[in-house]
Amino acid sequence: MNKKQSILQAATHLFAHKGYKDTSMAELAQATAVAEGTIFYHFKTKEGVFLAILEALKQEVVRQFEAHMAEEEGRSGLELLETAVSTYLFLAGSQDDLFQLLHHRYPYELAAVNPVCRDHLAQIYQCLVDPFERAILRGQRDGSIDGRPARKMALIIFTLVDGLVRFKTHNLYDAGALYNELILSCRRILIPTTSDARNPSC
Repeated sequence: MNKKQSILQAATHLFAHKGYKDTSMAELAQATAVAEGTIFYHFKTKEGVFLAILEALKQEVVRQFEAHMAEEEGRSGLELLETAVSTYLFLAGSQDDLFQLLHHRYPYELAAVNPVCRDHLAQIYQCLVDPFERAILRGQRDGSIDGRPARKMALIIFTLVDGLVRFKTHNLYDAGALYNELILSCRRILIPTTSDARNPSC
């Protein structure tokens, strides 16, 4: 790990657990054992550190979904959707600091006044939702998922999964304990019914 990566890792942990506004650059320098000037050399501003963390999160999201879903060509869309759900839960569990940071208020407050931050957040959520939509589109082609608008259904399923992740983020409930019920709920939402077959516009 190089110095820049070390700074980002320490900043992610501090911002996630202490909050962006309550973390000083002096604390970050102490946590990484570098001079404040070194941090400013790499990132220019504290906000620059934060934006770099969001960019790193986007890259990690893309990498994880590509790794977990690369060998799914022979599976149905419904099975691929279940892989997307599992991948998101794995990603949120293995990148706890990043997701705690993503679930803070600050990124969205900053996005309201900073177009770069807004773009980063939009890209992160697009990268998170796209695998759900691709799975649903495949399922609609192979008949394992009904024909309702794929993007809307992807957003509904993603919101369901992300809601459980947020419970875990705030130490309210272990999302993994509801995995079987979550998968069953996704199936009930997406599997075509007899009435769907009679009325494809449902």
